[in-house]
Amino acid sequence: MPAIIFNDEFVCPVTPHRLFHGLFVDAHNLMPKIMPVVKSIDFVSGDGGPGSVQQVNFVDGYQMKYVKNRLDFKDKENCVINYTAIESDSFGDRIDYIISEVKFDAASDGGSKCTIKTTVCPKGDVVLDDETLKAGKQGHMEQYKVVIAHLIQNPHLYA
Repeated sequence: MPAIIFNDEFVCPVTPHRLFHGLFVDAHNLMPKIMPVVKSIDFVSGDGGPGSVQQVNFVDGYQMKYVKNRLDFKDKENCVINYTAIESDSFGDRIDYIISEVKFDAASDGGSKCTIKTTVCPKGDVVLDDETLKAGKQGHMEQYKVVIAHLIQNPHLYA
């Protein structure tokens, strides 16, 4: 089956720099503190530059145990990141990998315009059902919502 592509855009009151830092640069420190489902985020290889692999470990009882993300491109100055979810216990025999391309632009009100392109690549001829795709997208967007709320409540963080 061909890849499935989602394009999402939203605005938020947090500046691009702070949002980028919280979601990607310092995620390994921030996420386990503010997201109850995240146990830890560990570097499997690399130091945070392109080619590095991070593993997000979830708490016992969560719908999945882990996901490994490979950093493909990161531009801190322009708040752009591309990464690929290369492995997860939730992929099973259905998903090969998931590519995410994220960009944060400054909005006229001082916040951010967030643009996310997600490409889900199924294994072989697998047809992914809407429920699976919707659940994955909701989980991903929940992460953004939690970080945005935390940054709004802590305006000094990553300022």
